[in-house]
Amino acid sequence: MPDTASQGVADRHVLVAGATSASGLEAARVLASAGARVVAVGRDAGRLDDLAAAVAGVRTAVCDLADESEVASLAERVHAAEGHVDGVLHLVGGWRGGGGLAGQSEADYRFLERSLTALRHISRAFDADLRASSAARLAVVSSTAVARPLAGGANYAAVKAATEAWARAVAQGFAKSARDAGQPLAAASVVFRAKSLDGLEEALAQRFADLWDSDAADVNDTIVELTDPTL
Repeated sequence: MPDTASQGVADRHVLVAGATSASGLEAARVLASAGARVVAVGRDAGRLDDLAAAVAGVRTAVCDLADESEVASLAERVHAAEGHVDGVLHLVGGWRGGGGLAGQSEADYRFLERSLTALRHISRAFDADLRASSAARLAVVSSTAVARPLAGGANYAAVKAATEAWARAVAQGFAKSARDAGQPLAAASVVFRAKSLDGLEEALAQRFADLWDSDAADVNDTIVELTDPTL
């Protein structure tokens, strides 16, 4: 069977979740430039309008990804407008921390937890799409804090560790689905780790787009360390 990943990201239907950040803008730009059909999703309609004005051809959708019913509605709208999704880049995030363990407030944890909740909702809502695609890719952004958690960032590291666990569970689901169907693996779930995305927005976007140039079996359930390409 030919390697469907060799077709690249061109004409793939890709959803960028949490797209109103600098990383979201760059991801939309890189993916659209490579020929992907991009849907940029976020909560801020004004910032999504700015993104659509900056990147030609990108569709936008307003959605609170931490709200399960809104994500279900999003999936229905995306399917009606563009059909099934071939990729998801999850960029919902943020940082709060400091003050040692005593400074790890419940409010800060609940704020950070929204990114994990959003990932759970969106990966479930589009799971059937990704498993049915001829070449699907899902990627999340994690942190080097998972490998070396600090007391002042305990909330953050805990949420990122859970995010990685969820992404790896998605990877196992992709593998099991392909194995049960007696088909080659066509979907992959990948974790990108970085200390910070400042200055790495383009590198992240390009590495995500490049996932379609690799066989799914080679990238599924992998952790990719993002470093400054200028160093």
